[in-house]
Amino acid sequence: MTEKTFQVEGMSCGHCELSVQEALDELEGVRGSKADHKNGTVEVTYEEGTVTNEQFKEAVEEAGYTLRS
Repeated sequence: MTEKTFQVEGMSCGHCELSVQEALDELEGVRGSKADHKNGTVEVTYEEGTVTNEQFKEAVEEAGYTLRS
């Protein structure tokens, strides 16, 4: 398993955290995620080689937020 932390712009509450987490958790290979709107971050645990940073970015953008690596 690999863990990576990304900056996420646009989160302002617990609902935002949940939206980001749900978007990422739906990706194949993701084992879990934990967003923190106060710090503007999300930590993702995933199987290396099964999902790309671009897929993370697209999923978060579809949820209405901006992911920075």
